[in-house]
Amino acid sequence: MSERTRGNEGLITLAQIKELDIVDYLLELGFQPNKIRNVDHWYLSPFRNERTASFKVNRNLNRWYDHGVGRGGNLVDFAVMFYQCTVRQVIDIFSDYLSFYKPRPRPIPRIWNVTQRPIEILSTAELSSKSLIRYVSSRCVFTEVAMRYCKQANYRIGDHRYFALGLQNDSGGYELRNSFSKVGSSPKDITTIDTDASTVSVFEGMFDFLSYKTIMTQTVEAPENHVILNSVSMFERARPFLERHDHINLYFDRDLAGFRCTSSAMAISEKYNDASGLYEGFKDLNEWLISSF
Repeated sequence: MSERTRGNEGLITLAQIKELDIVDYLLELGFQPNKIRNVDHWYLSPFRNERTASFKVNRNLNRWYDHGVGRGGNLVDFAVMFYQCTVRQVIDIFSDYLSFYKPRPRPIPRIWNVTQRPIEILSTAELSSKSLIRYVSSRCVFTEVAMRYCKQANYRIGDHRYFALGLQNDSGGYELRNSFSKVGSSPKDITTIDTDASTVSVFEGMFDFLSYKTIMTQTVEAPENHVILNSVSMFERARPFLERHDHINLYFDRDLAGFRCTSSAMAISEKYNDASGLYEGFKDLNEWLISSF
């Protein structure tokens, strides 16, 4: 196959796309591994909803395999299936991706089992830690907004204890953020805030939502519900709740995954509205908010 196009680094070929790190690319799309065993990274499948991770990436081979559908391959094969497109269209997609792609160093394979340990929530309380309040302020989110919607969560991974700003999801799991980490406890789910409004605003992550609520403190806020997906991959799970509303405003990241999800949603129904024009030129709402201070 000889299809290629020109990007910032010159001619882009299928061979170059196949060499890109699949784990890196999945991270750009918002997918994080549920567990890691040696060089094998296990994910909830990007192709469907599931509760047990069946999608594996061997980072040594840089190949994926989805046990649920019995298919696998390289990054080009993944893109054809994920975007439901042709090989030629894959080249167009990656010409944009490569303009901002910064490769991460491949890890040296370990000989021991490095299975990701589960996160255990030990307790939650009102936000009081000075270091967490400084962290929230560094993201230009008002402390009172963070205190209204989040908790200070104490959690354990193995023998180590940590604390973080925690946003609870609808199944009781927490998205956990501090200056050093971005993790989440099981079970993974969306977070809904339902006030019986006819309009709903949807956000990929907790800091985009907190940024929005910070902005809204400066104006008279119309009644609306909110959904935080906690990963763009959770969009399908949110649809039954979203489509009960008359108007659905999408504040997704302005990246490949965000644009793809927005485009797919707007093709479903005229109820969906792309609201990301507010922060055009920035990756997400929080980045735009920080730039405005």
